[in-house]
Amino acid sequence: MIEIRKGQVAAPIARAEFGLRFRVAYTDPAFRAEEAAIARLEEIAWAAYSEGRKAPFTQKAGSGFADPDYLLSTEWIAARQQIDDAQRRQADPASASRVLLICGSARNDGSCPGEMSKSYRLLQIALAALEAQGIHADVLDLSLLTSDYGRNIHPCKGCASTAMPLCHWPCSCYPNHGMNQGSDWMAEIYARWTAAHGVIIVTPVYWYQSPSPLKLMIDRLVCADGGNPDPTSTSGKQAAKAKALELAGWDYPQHLAGRTYGLVVHGDVAGVDDTRRALSDWLDWMGLIDAGTQARLGRYIGYYEPYASSHETLDRDTAIQEETRHVALAVGQAVAELRAGRLQSLRTKLQRPRPK
Repeated sequence: MIEIRKGQVAAPIARAEFGLRFRVAYTDPAFRAEEAAIARLEEIAWAAYSEGRKAPFTQKAGSGFADPDYLLSTEWIAARQQIDDAQRRQADPASASRVLLICGSARNDGSCPGEMSKSYRLLQIALAALEAQGIHADVLDLSLLTSDYGRNIHPCKGCASTAMPLCHWPCSCYPNHGMNQGSDWMAEIYARWTAAHGVIIVTPVYWYQSPSPLKLMIDRLVCADGGNPDPTSTSGKQAAKAKALELAGWDYPQHLAGRTYGLVVHGDVAGVDDTRRALSDWLDWMGLIDAGTQARLGRYIGYYEPYASSHETLDRDTAIQEETRHVALAVGQAVAELRAGRLQSLRTKLQRPRPK
């Protein structure tokens, strides 16, 4: 039996500290008229936290699961159903071709910056090029994390590093209502990735790396590469059962493999090539197929020029605008080839000597 290592977690917070954190949401003086109601809600929330009520609504898993009687979160079951429905639509030859267009920037004019991002402008060029090819483009603007009320992508908890079967597809770590970790956007995002035949990510570079909204999504997509579609096989989050499953021989299913992708990465000083390569390596690892060299774009917009005039610089840079259009055209052509059966991954079907 593999030892389960313990000792890192902090002690549960005390009742007084819980109250302080709970009431942050009610800081506005307008809430003072409802002080008694807030106090009652706080008591309910404290009970949910102290009792660890992660999933207040559950139902039996039913047929198709290792343990049909295991109580699964109804929210997880709904997310799983959305993914299954999206996969059926994606695999239907009669369905419209679909590309997921992702804006990785945290900036938009509805939050503190007061101005739209250059990534979003470039995304609009790609959008027009896809629509001109008759492709349905699903725009996923991750900057909404900074401007939409109650919208969250919670961080990955790293279940895969305990054992890959402990990382469920879709992620079962959230929502965790007892910990006030609800409203998790990823339940929807998993289905949107699944429905796509192609993916284009348009992103700036923040401090040599991907912006935090994009990185949050990337980390939470770990379950798409090797994730366990049956949480009952690990009795939820039982580490020992997950370790035993992995050591018995885990097949690391690639749930999003076979889709095609393109990238538009831009910056102003450094990190463009490193970020583009990192994103390409990640998508390659998950089994996606690049749409060719023209679909992996990395460019500087106003190299070492002022931030204040960067949109004007983009106005003048018609070359990067056209190159972005070419990324979308390349992905659109790759999607057509993919759906016609003429584009496949060249990855050999050999058992990995170092499975992971």
